[in-house]
Amino acid sequence: MMLPDGYSDVPAGKLASVVTCLEMLARPPLRPDPADAAWRLRRVEHPEPAWYRDLFRRIGLDWLWYSRLVMPLADLEAILGSADVEVYTLAAEGRDEGLLELDFREAGQCELAFYGVSGAVQGRGAGRWLMNRAIEHAWSRPIGRFWVHTCTLDHPDALAFYLRSGFRAYARRIEVADDPRLTGLAPRSAAKHVPIVDARGASPGTVPLAD
Repeated sequence: MMLPDGYSDVPAGKLASVVTCLEMLARPPLRPDPADAAWRLRRVEHPEPAWYRDLFRRIGLDWLWYSRLVMPLADLEAILGSADVEVYTLAAEGRDEGLLELDFREAGQCELAFYGVSGAVQGRGAGRWLMNRAIEHAWSRPIGRFWVHTCTLDHPDALAFYLRSGFRAYARRIEVADDPRLTGLAPRSAAKHVPIVDARGASPGTVPLAD
């Protein structure tokens, strides 16, 4: 359905975001890894859903990741158990601090299904290091397309980061979904940069923009 020009109301309790779809059609040169990188990429052969969802929450909480939390357990187990889905973690000082999920289930291409690092390693080049590993592993298979999407709820530098990494934008969409802070999937304190709007209006403490 074509959206009309101008503003469109979003129902209370819902989130609306602009989704940018990106792809790379050939392996790009890798950006330099941080000189002092001390991280390890660990392949998780048979991810337990409880482990996966815990890491998913820790990395995605402030960006309101919710899809794998509402997904029926059997569906999640089927994805994680697929031979064409690879799950990795960035290990730092004995703790899992990054999530990389590559989905090869569609022939000839790879989706960067989930990618991110925790706050414990942000600002130290860990994201660039993990993206380099993502590109290496994605293009180690005979693919012709590596793709990902990001949205305006994500880290403010996410889109620029993907572009710097060699992806190019090819489509834009609008996504509307329940606010996970109002359904119990995330605490109301999560994602302070995104105000909660429920049936009562904006959440307490929301500061209006100055004129």
